[in-house]
Amino acid sequence: MPRFAYVNGQYVRHAEAAVHVEDRGYQFADGVYEVCEVRHGFIVDLTRHLDRLGRSLGELCIAWPMSRQALVVVIREVLRRNRVHNGLFYLQVTRGVARRDHVFPAGDVAPSIVVTAKSTDPGVIARKNEIGIRAITVPENRWDRVDIKTVGLLPNVLARQQAKESGAQEAIFVDAEGNVTEGAATNVWIVDGEGRLVTRPADHGILRGITRTSLMDVAERVGMTVVERAFTVAEMMNAREVFISAATSICFPVVEIDGKPVANGHPGGSAQKLRDVFFDVAEKIAI
Repeated sequence: MPRFAYVNGQYVRHAEAAVHVEDRGYQFADGVYEVCEVRHGFIVDLTRHLDRLGRSLGELCIAWPMSRQALVVVIREVLRRNRVHNGLFYLQVTRGVARRDHVFPAGDVAPSIVVTAKSTDPGVIARKNEIGIRAITVPENRWDRVDIKTVGLLPNVLARQQAKESGAQEAIFVDAEGNVTEGAATNVWIVDGEGRLVTRPADHGILRGITRTSLMDVAERVGMTVVERAFTVAEMMNAREVFISAATSICFPVVEIDGKPVANGHPGGSAQKLRDVFFDVAEKIAI
């Protein structure tokens, strides 16, 4: 079955989808994006994803490419055309096409928008939850505004590649003070000695993950305490559990970091407990 994309007002075959060579997303990474899960025919946490999209656009002074209501119609149509029942959609908005210049283009330049979608195999995620994943730590080398979900992801790409070459699935950034910030594409959590869920505050040092926020709602539902504070690599290595969260994985248990086991080297019960309840609590909007 051919895939389809939405590009600047048109639904086109995925293989033929293209943007202009002077699109500022291509030239300067001058744009933002969102990735949202689709599960059993429902879009998960769409409201929060669109809220964050609006914040990211506002922080970069980029206009919405269309009304929020119209964007939801486009997202649903892209999912329908791609027959996605379990999977994700990717949404990217850039400042638009203009003569290459570092400053914002003068005049009425329309933002560019691309929406794509694809199906994923729930079994792959289930297997990772059963056995856990491995991670490495890397020095924090990103710009200060990682709270904006921009398409400027080169440090994240390099970190993920380093993880892959090390036989791991995620890279965890560590700041100059030795504190964990977040993963290359995830938020990081630990379970401390008292059984509390600990994650770094969502200031300018990390992205305020949508799944991270929803997991806090889940934790309240199941009676687990969440503490937002900094924690060190040493504390992470001595934690009862470590797990990472993201829209397409909910929360993967981390069983090994830098070649050393976390706790007993097996997935813990807290992440499983959160996963079991997550879709009862998260927002679900039918396609």
